[in-house]
Amino acid sequence: MDLNADLGEGFGHWRLGDDDALLDVVTSANVACGFHAGDPATMHRICRAAVSRGVAIGAQVGYRDLAGFGRRRIDYDLDELRDDILYQMGALEGFCRVAGGRVAYLKPHGALYNTAAVDAGQASAVVAAALAYDAGLPVLCQPGSVLARLAVDAGLPVVGEGFADRGYRADGTLVPRSAAGAVIHDPAAVVARAVRMAVEGEVEAADGSVVPCRVASICVHGDTPGAVDLAAQVRAGLRAAGAEVAAFT
Repeated sequence: MDLNADLGEGFGHWRLGDDDALLDVVTSANVACGFHAGDPATMHRICRAAVSRGVAIGAQVGYRDLAGFGRRRIDYDLDELRDDILYQMGALEGFCRVAGGRVAYLKPHGALYNTAAVDAGQASAVVAAALAYDAGLPVLCQPGSVLARLAVDAGLPVVGEGFADRGYRADGTLVPRSAAGAVIHDPAAVVARAVRMAVEGEVEAADGSVVPCRVASICVHGDTPGAVDLAAQVRAGLRAAGAEVAAFT
């Protein structure tokens, strides 16, 4: 089971989360590519640190929305969205190469992630960008989503992702961050949810229903309070349940 986190989400003098400490715990790093967060110096630093630790690097691409941290839906021209995604992947690839690594997968961020999960137009733009960049590039996304279906149809490898620290709705989508129960704060509950996803392939939704959630990667958000300790507990819980914790790439 892969353990991933969103990293490099600072900008200029502002930093969000403890990237270096998280890189000692996770097996895959979703690196912000400059549109929702991140900047050249941050991408360079994270890529060097990830490669030195053997952590896989993924391009976390988002809307062109620094002010909103990429968490506000934007209705794009789809060709423009495809090209914005390509631009972000290319920028990160440059820093990966300098550090001796490569972009190993693609993961949308925030509102783009949630929109592509249900919207065929924006999902198709993500798929088009991935295909143009590398027809063998894995796409990290929610299992059963529109993006997952379109990526599979296009022949792209798809890696199912679960969120240990986010609430789910009965239809398998995430509880919006504006709603109560969007983020799970109790460490024991987060670990239990991660183990249940890994072992049983399911998660309990906010209404108490059980949602299928067969995943190969589990995300712990780097901006969650106590994220480093939480990620370490999730990793320990997965190993105790018999899962080998390693990058899916």
